[in-house]
Amino acid sequence: MQFTREVNWTSADFVFAAALIGGVGALYEFTVRRSASWAYRGGVAAALAASFLTIWVNGAVGMIGSEDNPYNLVFLGVIVLALSGSVVTRFRASGMALALAVAAVAQAIGGLAGMNSDLRGGLFSTGFALIWLLSAALFHNAAQQEA
Repeated sequence: MQFTREVNWTSADFVFAAALIGGVGALYEFTVRRSASWAYRGGVAAALAASFLTIWVNGAVGMIGSEDNPYNLVFLGVIVLALSGSVVTRFRASGMALALAVAAVAQAIGGLAGMNSDLRGGLFSTGFALIWLLSAALFHNAAQQEA
């Protein structure tokens, strides 16, 4: 806001940003206390990064089109899908690997479908599937270590 008039944050924007950043930090801290596995911790870090970036980008400029484009709710649905799968599998590494692999596929499908209306945004959002896949691979590694 000091360098351009295009950015005009309100108090609510700062509160939202603080809650989002604090929430991600708190969830990661909870994970560090829950598991000693570096692979599990890395999987959580990647999943939190994908979730954080999805919310941040959608709130700022939108992945497909502008931030007001309702299509961007698809990507928030990917986060809900990943979280739901994690809860159903009771946050076990093997279940988390599967849930986050499914989230990666959903992210890729959403991004590819969005290319019809916004090629650059579709490619960008499809790339987020790689972060979900990294998380799934780390959880798979953690599951193998547990076995």
